[in-house]
Amino acid sequence: MNKQRKQSAKPNNKGSIRIIAGLYRGRKLPVLMAEGLRPTTDRVKETVFNWLMPYIQDSLCLDCFAGSGGLGFEALSRGASHVSFVELNKAAAQQLLENQRLLKSANVSIVNSDVLGFIEKNTNKFDIVFIDPPFRKNLVEQTAKQLNEHSLADNALIYVEMESEQNNQQLPINWTLLKEKIAGQVVYRLYQKM
Repeated sequence: MNKQRKQSAKPNNKGSIRIIAGLYRGRKLPVLMAEGLRPTTDRVKETVFNWLMPYIQDSLCLDCFAGSGGLGFEALSRGASHVSFVELNKAAAQQLLENQRLLKSANVSIVNSDVLGFIEKNTNKFDIVFIDPPFRKNLVEQTAKQLNEHSLADNALIYVEMESEQNNQQLPINWTLLKEKIAGQVVYRLYQKM
C-alpha cells in the first residue's frame, strides 16, 4: 500500500494540448510541463485562428519559442504548407519531434536553438509568425526587430502574445496592429508587416 501511494505521488511532468480544427482536429498531443512553458489556451487559440483563417492555407509559418507547439501544430492542421518550430529547451524540442512523428507530418522542421540565433541564420521568408516567449524575459521587442530585418515575407502576419504589463514594447514601425484582445494577464495581438 505504501508503494502505491509513493507511485501515485510522483509528479506528472506531461500535460496535453488539443488541436481544435482541420486535418488533425480533436487530436491530443502530449506536452512537457517545463518552467516558462505556457501553452496557449484553447479559447485564445480559437480567436487567433479565426483571425488567421483567410491567410493560413499554404502559408509558410514560424513558431518562435514553440514550447508545446500548440500554435504551430494548429496552423499545420489548418493547411499551412510548412511550419518551423524553434525551441531552446532540449526536452521540449524532443517532445515536438515526438509529436511530429505522432502526426506523421513531413512538412515540419524542429530546431533546438535560441530564436535570435535561428533568425540570424534563416533564409526563409515567413508568411505567418507566432511570437509567444516565456514571460518576463523581455524577448518580444528584440525578436520582432530581428524578424523584421531578416525573416518576414511582404505583408506577413505576426501574432504576439505577452504579459499585459509589458504592453509598451517598441515594435517595428512598419507593423500595423490589426486585432487585439486581453485575457486575464495576457495581451495578444495580430500585426501585419506593411
